[in-house]
Amino acid sequence: MRSHYCGFLNAQQAGQQVSLCGWVNRRRDLGGVIFIDLRDREGMVQVICDPDLTELFDLAYTLRNEFCIQVTGEVRLRPASQINADMATGEVEVYASGLTILNKAAPLPLDFNHDNSEEQRLKYRYLDLRRPVMSERLKFRAKVTSFVRNFMDGNGFLDVETPILTKATPEGARDYLVPSRTHKGQFFALPQSPQLFKQLLMMSGLDRYYQIVKCFRDEDLRADRQPEFTQIDIETSFMSAEQVMAVTEQMVHQLFLQLLDVDLGDFPQMTFHEAMRLYGSDKPDLRNPMQFVDIADLVKQVEFNVFSGPANDPKGRVVALKVPAAADKISRKDIDNYTSFVGIYGAKGLAWMKVNDVSAGIDGVQSPVAKFLTADIVSSILQRTAAVNGDMIFFGAASYKVVCEAMGALRLKLGDDLGITVPGWKPLWVVDFPMFEENDDGSHTAVHHPFTSPLDTAGFLATPEAQLDHTNLLSNAYDMVLNGTELGGGSVRIHSAEVQAKVFKLLGISDEEATEKFGFLLEALKFGAPPHAGLAFGLDRLVMLMTGATSIRDVMAFPKTATAACPLTDAPGEANSAQLAELSIQVISKAQ
Repeated sequence: MRSHYCGFLNAQQAGQQVSLCGWVNRRRDLGGVIFIDLRDREGMVQVICDPDLTELFDLAYTLRNEFCIQVTGEVRLRPASQINADMATGEVEVYASGLTILNKAAPLPLDFNHDNSEEQRLKYRYLDLRRPVMSERLKFRAKVTSFVRNFMDGNGFLDVETPILTKATPEGARDYLVPSRTHKGQFFALPQSPQLFKQLLMMSGLDRYYQIVKCFRDEDLRADRQPEFTQIDIETSFMSAEQVMAVTEQMVHQLFLQLLDVDLGDFPQMTFHEAMRLYGSDKPDLRNPMQFVDIADLVKQVEFNVFSGPANDPKGRVVALKVPAAADKISRKDIDNYTSFVGIYGAKGLAWMKVNDVSAGIDGVQSPVAKFLTADIVSSILQRTAAVNGDMIFFGAASYKVVCEAMGALRLKLGDDLGITVPGWKPLWVVDFPMFEENDDGSHTAVHHPFTSPLDTAGFLATPEAQLDHTNLLSNAYDMVLNGTELGGGSVRIHSAEVQAKVFKLLGISDEEATEKFGFLLEALKFGAPPHAGLAFGLDRLVMLMTGATSIRDVMAFPKTATAACPLTDAPGEANSAQLAELSIQVISKAQ
């Protein structure tokens, strides 16, 4: 039906007869001539309908936005004065000699001249995806997946599919369950990741595996989460953490270079504890130069309990965050707003200090907490933070977790509000994660998953269980971070049955529970399991960052809403009663 895409026409086709198909982006009537902006997947071109061609002109007059049409005509060069530099096809136009309406369009439920609600955009997603910005993002996503496949294939990785109907996997989110008809009362779980299967593939001797794969997690949603999302899943045998990091870093580096012409350079490495100490986050945005300074040792003896309480608490933390040249930029109203902001993360207040004259010590600062501090303490704070005249210091004092989350979020917000965060790309590796994190009830869970190898396996095995400290055990795990977003994470896996059994004991997982959940994996460890390691990237997050989108929903063709619903298909919906009976499932009616 067509000879060319609209967006590919240029001066080289001048004089040629072409056939185009697409949608009417806009129709303009000017001086007795009708101009049509014709749009397809690859772009837009201007079509001219001459009134001398009466039948064609009359038909063109009936066109409305989003009519689907076919146009035949001659490509002509525009006069120099009429070249549109803002269009890829701005040098040419098509003089129409034939016009066919393939399908009319009803009045649109979306107004492309204004911002439409996300609910409406998702309900009429097929229309929303016609917008050039959306189609460009999906085209870019296709380029990313194509690059990844070519890179992986070229480096000896095999694309192997893993089951979707499986058992629960150990990522820690709620499972999506699928009832079994043939095993009544029993359920499959959709995979939160292919974690167990990709480890089994290593035990099968496949050596290097990858998959661009759907994963499912029933968790609270936000801008970078969806109930179904896509991973670039990777697993390797006989490769160290450093080697896995090197090959995946090479992939991301080449991806950015080829698709964005951006050289990310070498990725620095930072330990988890260093990242938390300096930035309060295990995915720090290094485009923002501000860092935390711990001052608990300086305020342990002050009578101000807001500071001294957390300073003397082993699980507390007190930090200072210096904001350069901000004293004149931040008003009392701004401070009140920032106080409310950190309250979202559990902080009960926000102490501050404006530095007017460093040389004057305590007399040179303006702060509601200065009266609780001695001159020596204020001088020490100014010295430790390297404050200069005009700077402002915010203080965080609470439990370690609250300080990290609240002050970490404040750091990012101040960076954006005051223009401190610089444009560009700042990648890094965060390594040496803790193996375990403590729950509110005193029990422990694995930070990554229970198959993550300790950093020092020999020391782990040699130390009696009673002498192992959950809080100080490090894992051989690594996350790739870019501009404050975790692109992917992975680890060296446990390949020793002895190590795996000991980890389960530390997690409070009984032999019976371990056998029930992961028996097939534990069995596989007995038969010459190779050392193996892997990593998984979030494809949606990666594309979101590369395209400048603010939500992964904008780089997915048919995403769900924040309530995990699909307005387009009206899913989820009620099941057919006959199906439920066949599955031996009874649905409890909602209480009125």
